[in-house]
Amino acid sequence: MLQAKFSVKESQAQFLSHCTAYGFKDKSAMLRAAIDHFKNAMELENLRKSAELYSEIYAEDEDLKDLTETAINGWPE
Repeated sequence: MLQAKFSVKESQAQFLSHCTAYGFKDKSAMLRAAIDHFKNAMELENLRKSAELYSEIYAEDEDLKDLTETAINGWPE
């Protein structure tokens, strides 16, 4: 595993010092979980924004709606 050096606020350091109370082996495990959680949240937000943009484009594009309807015809329900 790679190591990195970084700075945190005093309150963040205090929070990390309670890592075992939250079920983590050590501060590093807690920080890795927090980074993974944040990364997943950011990816989910990006996916939501992308879906919203596609929805807006679809709602405004009649040709795209017609193309979709044509592609759906013949598919079992």
